Amino acid sequence: MLPSERPLRVGIVAGEISGDVLGEGLIKALRAQHPNIEFVGIGGPRMIAQGCQSLFDMEELSVMGLVEVLGRLPRLLNVKAALVKHFTAHPPDVFIGIDAPDFNLRLEASLKKTGIKTVHYVSPSVWAWRQKRIFKIAAATDLVLAFLPFEKAFYDKFDVPCAFVGHTMADSIPMQVDKTAAQQTLGLDPNKRWLAVLPGSRGSEMAMLAPPFIQACQQLAARYPELGFVVALVNSARREQFEQAWQAIAPELSFSLVDDTARQVISAADSVLLASGTVALECMLLKRPMVVGYRVKPLTAWLAKRLLKTQYVSLPNILADAPLVPELLQEDCQPEALAKAVSDQLDSDNQALLSTFTALHQTIRQNADASAAKAVLTLLGHHD
Repeated sequence: MLPSERPLRVGIVAGEISGDVLGEGLIKALRAQHPNIEFVGIGGPRMIAQGCQSLFDMEELSVMGLVEVLGRLPRLLNVKAALVKHFTAHPPDVFIGIDAPDFNLRLEASLKKTGIKTVHYVSPSVWAWRQKRIFKIAAATDLVLAFLPFEKAFYDKFDVPCAFVGHTMADSIPMQVDKTAAQQTLGLDPNKRWLAVLPGSRGSEMAMLAPPFIQACQQLAARYPELGFVVALVNSARREQFEQAWQAIAPELSFSLVDDTARQVISAADSVLLASGTVALECMLLKRPMVVGYRVKPLTAWLAKRLLKTQYVSLPNILADAPLVPELLQEDCQPEALAKAVSDQLDSDNQALLSTFTALHQTIRQNADASAAKAVLTLLGHHD
């Protein structure tokens, strides 16, 4: 432990809501393991509630899209310069950048040059594409905290210090989820079987995936009259987008629309048809069979094909290094193929698949907040 007369000082920056949630958990866990500690940097309401002094509003960093970033670039550079000046004048014992790699890795690199120890929490997808970024990460950080074991394995290949701390989502989701309770919460008929339909949270995803997903549901409705369809929609814009596609393609179909995140909808389902993304990991942790579909514009697909270094795109398959769940991408993302893949799952008992999901859940359920805190304190030589 450090001498009691001086608290451990932690610089910490989160750039968006998900980072604020991670920061809240990490601050709590660090304080539990080392009570004499103070936090300063940029955080949202959750981190501030835990006693983090935020030098700027977190909204300053929450910028999406190339055009928006370019418009905000002078301000972002000013914020970075102010943070470098502050932390150089008042050096923390460690600086932790939570996600937001475009901003935090640059800040970490500047701070590391001044002799401040730096940690980056949440690995960028460097294992999947633009792998040479690992050298930039190595130059910027003393330690990377990774959610997933294959991420650590990738860093180990390049001798870049990395700790696998587990995934916070695996901690928050129970090993078994009550389907009937979720159906009751959503007002769904428990005597029907339900397919969760998740065509993405972004407008571009919805535009590409709602049509083939709805057409697949048309085919499934003809084959399984007792099958219901429930759709998770993250906001009113996505709801409107989905409703327009629904009325244009299959107004005769019945969809139950839920204005919520995916978790409750997946929990209520027997099978899931979803866009590729973090939601596939969530679906795995909720132990529901899934079919992954994805389409992007042809030029984006052409570039991705050349940049992508992984055999699979969905996290369950990457974690298992095996084709656990169907991935129907680009020209394969057709209504007939999607409907057949869902049918195969509806007609199977899926026990082997769900057992594998359970084993993978246990692998990444490591009490991530406490594991991350321990890794930070070990880096500083302040852990028992």
